[in-house]
Amino acid sequence: MERIAVIGAGSWGTALAVLLAGNGHQVSLWSHDAEQVSALLRDRENRSFLPGIALPDRIGPTSSLEQALDKASAVLIAVPSQFFADVVGQLAPFLSPRLGVIWATKGFDPDSGRLLHEVVQDLTGDRELAVLSGPSFAKEVAQGLPTAVTLAASSMAFADRCAELVRSERFRAYTHDDLIGVQVGGAAKNVLAIATGIADGLGFGANTRAALITRGLAELIRLGRALGARQESFMGLAGLGDLVLTCTDDQSRNRRLGLALAQGARASSAIAAIGQEVEGVVTARAVHRIAREHQIEMPISEQVHAVLYAGQTPAAATRELLERAGKSELEGLSPLNAGRD
Repeated sequence: MERIAVIGAGSWGTALAVLLAGNGHQVSLWSHDAEQVSALLRDRENRSFLPGIALPDRIGPTSSLEQALDKASAVLIAVPSQFFADVVGQLAPFLSPRLGVIWATKGFDPDSGRLLHEVVQDLTGDRELAVLSGPSFAKEVAQGLPTAVTLAASSMAFADRCAELVRSERFRAYTHDDLIGVQVGGAAKNVLAIATGIADGLGFGANTRAALITRGLAELIRLGRALGARQESFMGLAGLGDLVLTCTDDQSRNRRLGLALAQGARASSAIAAIGQEVEGVVTARAVHRIAREHQIEMPISEQVHAVLYAGQTPAAATRELLERAGKSELEGLSPLNAGRD
């Protein structure tokens, strides 16, 4: 068994630490907040972000990055995307050249719009990289409910190694080599979940929800292909799977934000009520920027951005989508066997 550093003690980082400890690994669970670490050590439970889940003895909370990385054979980052670059920069001095970096963060760098593997490469140099993504709510993973995810890496050998770390009887990890596609799917689906929450909050029916998910998938594909992903990657767990989960279940913070916006709540007050990061808010700005730069048509994501940042009302955003000119359903998409553009 190995010693693994999990960087980030929110709900997702804690759930992954519980999973890894259950697999027999020794886990250092890092938080920047010394008071939170004290509470984790005292309560043996993350009452702020994952209440009701006991921390196994193999988990050692710490607020010291140096201590977390000491003798670690793997590092797994699970912090919100807006803090990702800062945390990686703090990690860099403690990373040995041969230590690969895995992350379970879903998003783009908010300042540059870059994918997170580019951030890691810039800050830590050339090393093995992997991303864990897919339809996975933290609480269900921590409870040991059956879950399947995707692990995409810079090499299939590293993907296999990472998958072995997390794989258990109730947690299945499929390997993948499309690092870009898996990241895009995991990030951009959060914006579409806000849209679906808005539609449901306005009282639209199952037909509308299905249409938004299907046309949202088309937006994911267009965005991914523009950034160098393979179209078929979006038919898997990190694309369609995560999109369906996040758009249809109220455990999704992004969907809950959409529901609140439809009822007239301000985004800031809705996020405060949710009490955790809502990744789709930051991602909506990054997706808007990338779509403009690459001239990608993403009408659903565009309207979510307008609601969050341009004062558009949810009702007006819905009208904008419904009043768009007709087009071919397959416009902008290519057959799955066409490969990259």
